[in-house]
Amino acid sequence: MSRQSELAFNGVAASGPDRPQWVETSVKGTVSSVVFASEDGAYAVIRLEDAQHRESVLVGALAAVAEGQDIEAWGQWERHKEYGRQFRVKRFEALLPTTEEGVRRYLASGIIPGIGPKLADRVVDRFGVETLSILDHYSARLLEIPGFGKGRLKQIKDAWSSQSERREIYIFLQGLGLSAAYCDRVYRKYASNAVEIVKENPYRLAREVKGIGFRMADTIARHLNIAPDNPFRLGAGAAYVLATMADQQGHTYVPRDVLLAEAARLLAVGEDVAATGLQRAVEDGTAVIDSAAEEPLVYPADLYRDECDVAQIIAGMSSGSGLPTLPPQALARSRNWAMLNEAQQAAVLNVFQHPISIITGGPGVGKTTVTREIVAIAHSLNWNVALAAPTGRAAKRLSESSQAPAQTIHRLLKWEPELSGFALNGDNPLKHHLVIIDEVSMLDIRLAASLFRAFSAETRVVLVGDRDQLPSVGPGSFLRDLIESKCVLATHLSEVYRQAGGSQIIVSAHRVNAGQLPEMRPPQSSGELSDFYWIEQENQEKLVDIVCRMAAERIPKRFNFSPQTDIQILSPMNRGVCGADNLNRRMQAALNPPRTEGWTPEMTCGDVVYRAGDRVMQISNNYDYQVFNGDLGRLLQIDTKQKKFTVRYESNTVTYAFDEIDQIRLAYAITIHKSQGSEFPVVIVPVLNQHYIMLQRNLIYTAMTRAAQLLIMIGAKKALSIAVHNVNQAPRHSQLAERLQM
Repeated sequence: MSRQSELAFNGVAASGPDRPQWVETSVKGTVSSVVFASEDGAYAVIRLEDAQHRESVLVGALAAVAEGQDIEAWGQWERHKEYGRQFRVKRFEALLPTTEEGVRRYLASGIIPGIGPKLADRVVDRFGVETLSILDHYSARLLEIPGFGKGRLKQIKDAWSSQSERREIYIFLQGLGLSAAYCDRVYRKYASNAVEIVKENPYRLAREVKGIGFRMADTIARHLNIAPDNPFRLGAGAAYVLATMADQQGHTYVPRDVLLAEAARLLAVGEDVAATGLQRAVEDGTAVIDSAAEEPLVYPADLYRDECDVAQIIAGMSSGSGLPTLPPQALARSRNWAMLNEAQQAAVLNVFQHPISIITGGPGVGKTTVTREIVAIAHSLNWNVALAAPTGRAAKRLSESSQAPAQTIHRLLKWEPELSGFALNGDNPLKHHLVIIDEVSMLDIRLAASLFRAFSAETRVVLVGDRDQLPSVGPGSFLRDLIESKCVLATHLSEVYRQAGGSQIIVSAHRVNAGQLPEMRPPQSSGELSDFYWIEQENQEKLVDIVCRMAAERIPKRFNFSPQTDIQILSPMNRGVCGADNLNRRMQAALNPPRTEGWTPEMTCGDVVYRAGDRVMQISNNYDYQVFNGDLGRLLQIDTKQKKFTVRYESNTVTYAFDEIDQIRLAYAITIHKSQGSEFPVVIVPVLNQHYIMLQRNLIYTAMTRAAQLLIMIGAKKALSIAVHNVNQAPRHSQLAERLQM
């Protein structure tokens, strides 16, 4: 291995002699006080007293330290311009206390049920620094303490014994840099085998323990002095790159050469060594190499299975399942048939003459009208009909527009946490005659596979969506691939209804989708109201001020919308002055500041503060809680004693542990990508040149079509023009269309 690779693995930059060198030293002592500790364990400030009673200030990732705990920390001394000399911690190890005062504080912390501060004093007064040894080997001597009965002795003896194994494991894991929350997860997963498993292959944690990814496992491996070219590391690195490119870029596969180049860069090894890691990932079952194409394609194993299954099932459905067809004259007897235009009638007819069909089109073209007609005809035939959508908000909209019950796809398929899977599948299929899925542009290949596996041969399937919107957040481009394959009959609705044509939101959205700028109509002082406005403002700070003032004050006053429930800010990106993160801080300060009287329970994640009443979003799928990526809710309660918080979503109310705070994010402002499938009464969209990386037509089109009653766009006309004329979408690697055509 090259010296550069070794340095990179150990976190040391090899960039020349002028670079300041990290001089590592260590300090050891007892934690005298915890000045500050973030809830996520990412940062803490503590005071440490050494054996000579000298006190030092330590800062850094000091997760789960407590007063009275002995630790040894490694890092570097530095001088802070405001706080003076302090020790910057790189890693630390938790030790059992070795002084009387340390033992006293340790026992008084509640580590052993049955021993509180007063009893801790009595025990330590009797046994001093030998207390922990007495508890380990001679616990019966506790009876020497006056008033100490056999019942209490048994309670403490049992508690200490049960704590002993866990304590040693936690000390080991915390020494590797894991927070108490992650120690809990590792212990629950592996129990008494935790130390052995972590020492043998810490990269197992990335696959098997929630929240621990490759980078955290890699940090643990460094603490354990695992070699950079260890096969476990190489295999885990290849799998990590593959999964990251799927989740962040939407690929279902990556060309082998591209994958090896990325893996080599991440692991700081040569591509030949990275190839060894890929082979290991294949052997471990985390990757699959498809050699049928001109160049080898590498899939995450689950996505390969999903893509192949979807292609096979849809090909079987499209070839004809023997379902009876209804003649056009039977459908024409429908009460509303004559009100449909020719394309809409064709869309309805396709549903009753083909096992699977697609209905696509932009806003205002009558997709809702067609869906309602399909449902009415099916009910007249006494068919069992199910309507579903990928998210709770989309399902609610579908139910309201179709005037029929609708649910999320996850509820339709009945997720069962005990099984970590859906109850309805190929072995236990859906019993419906007709299933209509709305907002199909949001459907990634994983959810599509679960859905299609659950269809029986007696079920007709209707897929409804807008192919011009952003692709799914998850991997794949399901709707676009289906349409491009031409293996599924698709009807594209394009005629805008007369009543919809009166909406400037819809007219403007269609103009943008056709590559034209919308009418740039500023607010009028005359009092004439519209549902779409453009505000020219190129200064970022002024733009943020205007957006926040409009959302918190002006729109509620002028249009009578609630700033807490009706108004949604959609930004092209998270970062930057006009990004969702900064807009959330400003909106939180305006709508939900800390109370001036009394104390408001708060919790933090990094530099973000959460308070009861905050608008939040779930940012990852949590099947056990039945909440999913993009679900919006309100933070109801923060319980600092139980370390839990509660969020009310549209479909359910969920109570989380504090260490699950990374699953939510403030949602006064969200990214346009996260808004897919949702509709809001009011939408505010900032568009500036600083967003240039994200400025694409389908992004702006998606944002505009999220507004139901009022759309306000604010920014630079040049930036909007760039977006409207930019149709060069980042490619998504997917083979679904090709597989359907085989």
